[in-house]
Amino acid sequence: MPNPSSLEEKDWVQTLSKKSILIIDDEIDLVELLKYNLAKDGYSMQFALNGYDGMHLAEITKPDLIILDLMLPDINGYEVCKRIKLNSETAATPIIFLSAKQEEVDKILGFEAGADDYMVKPFSINELLARIKVMFRRIAAKRAEEPVKTKSNEYRFKNISVNVAKHSVTVKNREVRLSPTEFKLLIFLMTYAGEVFSREKLLDNVWGSDSFVEPRTVDVHIRRLRSSIEMESMVKFIDTIRGVGYRFIDEEN
Repeated sequence: MPNPSSLEEKDWVQTLSKKSILIIDDEIDLVELLKYNLAKDGYSMQFALNGYDGMHLAEITKPDLIILDLMLPDINGYEVCKRIKLNSETAATPIIFLSAKQEEVDKILGFEAGADDYMVKPFSINELLARIKVMFRRIAAKRAEEPVKTKSNEYRFKNISVNVAKHSVTVKNREVRLSPTEFKLLIFLMTYAGEVFSREKLLDNVWGSDSFVEPRTVDVHIRRLRSSIEMESMVKFIDTIRGVGYRFIDEEN
């Protein structure tokens, strides 16, 4: 007969190892559907029915992933996403948008707000579960590879300085705030300065080869990265090679 104490210990360990997901959506039926299916896949969950409660829960519980509706009763999902990404406590938390809006511009706005993925309602619950698994695998792989990929703790070029350990970027001795994805993109381009990378190669190396993110997302992040570091320094760092891709300029002139 099994030892009750050993079973309790096993359950406790399993609970600790569960990935936590925060659902921010005002559709009760959808929330219940997500809760049921996510629980079946072994995730622990919290949920909020409006944006402000969602942001508060995100800061308190620090979930491993957030599923976010775009149309909320108090504040739109774009703004919720931006605020979560600007908060140092939750900036690295991946966010998947669920939205009935399916135009390309809506998706671009979602990625510009900081989202890591975007799914259109109605959606396949199995596809959502697959995307969540891919995202967690990608995060785990990135963490495992970081020490190998990072050649140095600091990168310097002209008047830009990047400290990997401190996750900081300074331009002309002034700190510039970048999103986690923009930071990884900058580090990758600086690591291989001078080399040209296509959108697909950047997606594989920065977002992960299993990512469902669209190639045009790279353009959005490059544009935001340029705006942050080039406008501040008045120096061009990232070059567009028409029809090929992007490179970090390594010439000193």
